[in-house]
Amino acid sequence: MKKHIYIFSPSSAVRDKAVIRRGVARLQALGHEVELDEAVFATHMRFAGDDETRLAAIHRAAASGADVALITRGGYGLTRLLPGIRYKAVTKAIHKGTRFVGLSDFTAFQNAVLAETGAVTWSGPALGEDFGVEGEPDDIMQACFEDLVSGQGEGTGWQLPKAEVPPKPVELKGQLWGGNLAILATLTGTRWMPDIKGGILFLEDVHEHPYRVERMLTQLLYAGVLARQKAVVLGHFTNYKPVPHDKGYRLQTVVDWLRRQIKAPVFTGLPFGHVPTKVALPVGAKVHLAVEGRDAFVLWGHRH
Repeated sequence: MKKHIYIFSPSSAVRDKAVIRRGVARLQALGHEVELDEAVFATHMRFAGDDETRLAAIHRAAASGADVALITRGGYGLTRLLPGIRYKAVTKAIHKGTRFVGLSDFTAFQNAVLAETGAVTWSGPALGEDFGVEGEPDDIMQACFEDLVSGQGEGTGWQLPKAEVPPKPVELKGQLWGGNLAILATLTGTRWMPDIKGGILFLEDVHEHPYRVERMLTQLLYAGVLARQKAVVLGHFTNYKPVPHDKGYRLQTVVDWLRRQIKAPVFTGLPFGHVPTKVALPVGAKVHLAVEGRDAFVLWGHRH
């Protein structure tokens, strides 16, 4: 089914235009109408244009009437824009059917929208990183994106590590929220950090050594955020380098530590993050988390 996809750059500048053009061609090959924002290739220092340019791009995306507003890439820059976003315009677009999709730095936008208005956005692919790859895009990522675009997506599932199988089935309902851990830690204490009680918090990150992951989790812990959640679901934490003086300290050490700090269950392996295989997740939606044996599901469709 042909859909209108609007491409915009709210964070870092596009470094390789060929990647974006390749991504556009892939979406067009899937049958979609793709519209590029006028400032999609803008640059100002490391940003995709100055703050005013990127704010205008967000607002053009909201006014586009597109089925999907998809970012070119993450990077850095959205936290600078949060005071200037016209949240009513964004929410009006969402209510009319536009799905805002992205990850990484886009976590700031997604959680600010949730905190300001309660509207749902989507954690999912970026154009360059996911559709602009050389070779074929990941099948699961592409299928999940197509489900999102068509409005057919009802949930996602994955397998837990054998060591994580709970002694009895888990059934939880709550508001799904989260995204990139570093961005969430940055939002803590601001008006743009959602105040979610009884939520299901999902987290991922990239280029962060496990001790930095622990440090950011500690911030969420001491701010009282983690204690208010029904579950914490960890995606992928990638592209960091262990060092000799870690002496056995690793990401699993952090996960084990986190489980000792909170009463809520902590699950790992969610197929989301800076990895090729990523699902699409509705930030702010009410979901059902079900775990039986190694099988874990997050469901948001009509039948959950």
